[in-house]
Amino acid sequence: MSLKSFLEKHRESAQLAYGVTLIIIIPLLITFNTVFIINKYNHSIDVVLQRQALSVGRSISTLMKGDLPWEYFIQLKLEALLESNAEIQELSVLRPEGDDFKIVASSNKEKVENILNSYFYKLAWLQPENDGLATDSIHLEESGEDIELTNDKQNRFWLVAIPMRDTNDEKQALLTIKLSSQIVDELTRYNRNASIYLLIGTVFVVMLFLLVVVRLWDYALLYKKVKEVDKMKDEFVSMATHELRTPITGISGFLSMVINGEMGPINVKIKEALSMASSASERLAVLVDDLLDVGRIEQGRISLNPEPTEPTQIMKETVAELMVQAGNKKLALNFQPHKEVLPIINIDKDRFKQVLINLIGNAIKYTPAGEIQVLTHTRFDGRVLEIKVKDTGLGMSSKDRERLFEKFYRIKTDKTKDIVGTGLGMWITKRLVEMMNATITVDSIENVGTQITLQFPIVKKGK
Repeated sequence: MSLKSFLEKHRESAQLAYGVTLIIIIPLLITFNTVFIINKYNHSIDVVLQRQALSVGRSISTLMKGDLPWEYFIQLKLEALLESNAEIQELSVLRPEGDDFKIVASSNKEKVENILNSYFYKLAWLQPENDGLATDSIHLEESGEDIELTNDKQNRFWLVAIPMRDTNDEKQALLTIKLSSQIVDELTRYNRNASIYLLIGTVFVVMLFLLVVVRLWDYALLYKKVKEVDKMKDEFVSMATHELRTPITGISGFLSMVINGEMGPINVKIKEALSMASSASERLAVLVDDLLDVGRIEQGRISLNPEPTEPTQIMKETVAELMVQAGNKKLALNFQPHKEVLPIINIDKDRFKQVLINLIGNAIKYTPAGEIQVLTHTRFDGRVLEIKVKDTGLGMSSKDRERLFEKFYRIKTDKTKDIVGTGLGMWITKRLVEMMNATITVDSIENVGTQITLQFPIVKKGK
């Protein structure tokens, strides 16, 4: 098996796998990106809070620098600071006693005289001047520090420890501050939840979109298959119609020879039967020709050779050829040019004649009695030649008029059921007219008649 045939065989499976992969990977990437951004945002907030906590601690340490020898005054200031700052949960001043620390003043008087043994405080005591440590309650709890923590894990706080120096720049005590981060955490939590809800909605929409895309791929494959089948159908019709032309031509020729007596005398009954067979073969030949034209037009294989032409002679010849057909129905067929010499228009002579035959032939078929007129006029200051085929026939409704140029469409009424036709003539006519850079329009009233109008751009005015 060649690589090309292998790819063709497994293309649908590969496209399905590709679609499923997209449905999985894209939501995962969006989820990862959202979680990553949320974590980075939370980390940035923590860094800002840590710096702000240290800044508050340094300010308070500087404020109480002169009161370090007197623990009574320190206690008063701690209580005053706690009352004026809602974010501060607790303020304490610790003095070192050996390897431990003793609380000498605190906003929580019950803790005064307590001895604390904490690695965090020891590490903070070793910090250089105007420096300190700050950490949050979550990290303290995880490290197992000997520090009283709140039981409400939703209400996180920051613990700040800063060495305090007296006026002689001697390290005397350790200032500890508990700062609430509740407001910031609530805002962060709200934004995080909003981001998660938005993420869920986005992933849901993306998955719906990807499912639609996968479905569109199915439609695209189906459309491609339909196009391939349509192409095969066109090729088959083209081949079949080509093959039909030869036997139809032979049948028509032999029938004509027998009817004309060239094969010997025949009685009237046989001649009538053969005449009916000849008419049927002629209709079949018309159908084959129409199918060939449809195939060529749809596949873009029909070629026109437009050239500047004065159309009077072509129109006269066409009307003369159809005069017998009109006479058989006792219809008057008149060609009335507004001038003996018409303006020059750019047309393919053979296709122009085919258009006229289709239009005038249709007028004859659908006119039980009366006349058909072929008229010409110039319009729009001599820039357009207008050719009209006007009859006094059956006419058509507005609904039928809208669908007149559709492929295989035929008007079906009690009056038209016995009129033979393929429903392709008007479709072919419209395409040929448009390929010659002209337009075709129809006006019709039921039981009054129909008027078909062709408009060709004038290349040169006639003499």
